Order: sequence, then structure tokens, then C-alpha cells
Amino acid sequence: MNKVRKAIIPAAGLGTRFLPATKAMPKEMLPIIDKPTIQYIVEEAVESGIEDIIIVTGKGKRAIEDHFDHAFELETTLAEKGKLKLLEEVRRSSKVEIHYIRQKEPKGLGHAVWCARRFIGDEPFAVLLGDDIVRSEVPCLRQLIHQYELTASPIIGVQPVSDLETQRYGIVDPAGKEGRMYKVANFVEKPALGTAPSNLAIMGRYVLTPEIFKFLELQEEGVGGEIQLTDAIARLNEVKQAYAYHFSGMRYDVGEKLGFILTTLDFALQSDELRKPLLEAMERIMQSEYMTRVIG
Repeated sequence: MNKVRKAIIPAAGLGTRFLPATKAMPKEMLPIIDKPTIQYIVEEAVESGIEDIIIVTGKGKRAIEDHFDHAFELETTLAEKGKLKLLEEVRRSSKVEIHYIRQKEPKGLGHAVWCARRFIGDEPFAVLLGDDIVRSEVPCLRQLIHQYELTASPIIGVQPVSDLETQRYGIVDPAGKEGRMYKVANFVEKPALGTAPSNLAIMGRYVLTPEIFKFLELQEEGVGGEIQLTDAIARLNEVKQAYAYHFSGMRYDVGEKLGFILTTLDFALQSDELRKPLLEAMERIMQSEYMTRVIG
């Protein structure tokens, strides 16, 4: 069984939920406190043992490449001024080897993964989506890779959501359960409200086998007129049993505005530097809101 050494990070989306901020800046570069969201994803991959990463970009995404490149003038200036801690933070983002390829047409997640097929070759690989940040004692992807090492089968990261949220996600139809592992009967992409076979939602982490590219090669459109990765996984599941793994950890949705704001607040509350002043500011805001709404 081949080791999972490579990962694909799709980053070609238009970021329409964050316009006009994303008109000229990739949504993946929007910061949670002082770190771009995509850096959290890259760091998880590296901490999980991934050796080679390919980021699938689109037009106007050059800032991502610049971020993970060396910034010699900035690094020299920081070194000369003795700002060594900040220098180490800046250098941290350029230590990993990252490759890039463009998705020339916005055809969906499945197409973005297909674009990286030659980079992957005939190896198992990981896919990490940038809209999902996971904080956990053991990196989320590392948990999935461990399950792959036990089964040699595709492993899909899932967590339960409310019944009202199932229409937003790819949903697993489980055929059996052992601990946190589910044998999958089928996958359903964004089922209509009230029709989901379970509340186990796919949360942006996958370990897949190269057979998936045979089904992505068909370029069949699914929900939203896009080539859906979930549809290809469902077909792969017909010939190679796939499993869903309920990973441990706190998952943050940074792909929509409220989730992004709540993630920023939660990360700030976990910061020794920001926690106290933030709580004080939030208390003042709540008191002001109360005075305005209740007292008038």
C-alpha cells in the first residue's frame, strides 16, 4: 500500500460571498486574525505528513503564490530590526514545497481535483478544502490518513449537522458503523430539505485513491451545473468500498460571512494577547446594544 504523500488544495473559487473584498484579493487570503485562511489548511497538511502540495488556483490568485514564496526584502528588514519572532512567522509560510496549476474554467470542485491528476499520478492522495478549518489535538487529515492505512480504502471526513443544514452539504448514506467509522452505501450531494439519508455531512477532508480520476474524466455535471466530487466518489464507491470517518476536533466554516466572523472571534478568544481586551470590548458592545434596544 502506497503512503499518502500528496495533497490537493482547491483554491479557484470566485469568492462571491465576500464581494467586494474578493474582487481583487483571493478569498483564501482573507485573514483569521493575522494568518490567511489557506495557511491554516497548508499547515494541517504538513502536520499530517504530506510531503507535496498542489494548489489549484484560478485567475487573480497570484497573491497565494506570493504568500508562500520567500520575501527577501521583508525578511532582511525584519532581521536588521531584530524582530526575530515575526521573522520566523514570515519564514514559516515559505518552508513547504508547493506546486500550482490553474483551473481554466469554473466547472466545480470535481473538475478542480481532476486538473491535478498528472501531479498525483497513481498514488492515494488527500484533498483539503479551504472553507473548513479544523482545530484538533491530532490534525484532522492525520486522522483520516490513519484510517486509510488500516483499510486501503477512500476515507471521507464527516461530522453531524442539524437536519436543516443537510441541504448545504454532501451527505453520507451509511450502511454500517464501527466506532467513528461508517461503511458508506451512497453519497448524496446537497439533498433537498427533508430527503437526506442521514445528518453526516462531508466536511472538506478526503483521502482518495487514484481510481477517482476515471470517474472525474467523464466530466458529468451535477448539482448547480458543476462537476461534483461527491458524485465521482459515489461512483467510485460502487467498485471500491468507501468509508466515512467522524473525525474529532472543532470545525470552523470560513466559507460564509457569519462563520468567518465567529471563527475570528473564537480564535481571538484563544489568544493570550487578545482575549482580555476582546471580552471587555464585547461587554461594552452588548451593554450598548441592550441600552439601545431595551431602554431605547
